[in-house]
Amino acid sequence: MSERLYSDARLYDRLFPPRGPAVDFYRAEADLQGGSVLELGCGTGNKLIPIASEGHPCVGLELASNMLAEAGRKADERGVELELVQGDMRDFDLGRTFDLVIIAANSLLHLHEASDLVDCFRSVRRHLAPGARLVFDVFNPNVQVLALADGVRRSREVLSFVDPDRGVVHVDVAETYDAATQVTRGTWYFSTESEADVVVSPLEIRSVFPQELPLLLALGGLRLVERFGDWSRGPFTGDAAVQLCICESD
Repeated sequence: MSERLYSDARLYDRLFPPRGPAVDFYRAEADLQGGSVLELGCGTGNKLIPIASEGHPCVGLELASNMLAEAGRKADERGVELELVQGDMRDFDLGRTFDLVIIAANSLLHLHEASDLVDCFRSVRRHLAPGARLVFDVFNPNVQVLALADGVRRSREVLSFVDPDRGVVHVDVAETYDAATQVTRGTWYFSTESEADVVVSPLEIRSVFPQELPLLLALGGLRLVERFGDWSRGPFTGDAAVQLCICESD
């Protein structure tokens, strides 16, 4: 967990604002599946609050207390009923099952060890009602991009955003990729027009390659039944940016 980044929930929301296609994808999955929804790594509720607003009983599990607090604030502001639980997606017991479990926005990639991913999938399986599904998205690793992670600090102007108190915030990132662990280790630098590096945060993300994913799921008692390559449910190909995975109990 990259605690510095996730300790400022509003900074996180400005850096990673809700994206319509992703929200629409998960809302459609909830409507298609029907019933109750559990989101692991729910963050500030950007996916779960829209689902709950349509009448689905929803539970969000999140490790970072500040993210949970912001999710609760946003749900209250919108008049949405949402149950929030602080916990670790690798090992949790909510004492009930759900019709749909989702893990959105690369949240699964904060688990770096293969054993952690398998533990997560096993925990999910214990919480799936008959006929239920696990749906998640992770990026599709691009080896050319990974090879460019040389530790040099570079501007990411596409990530710049406006903070009401600080004005325009610019983002620089320096990353290295460890092929042995499949983990990209980065440092993110946030600067304003008047002050450099007002926030500096580590961010470490694992890569999960397409052929290892079904094996990890199988070890967790799940099977991959569909995999899409974009938010409009296009076919998954080698050059797809994302892996949108639909899974069921084995």
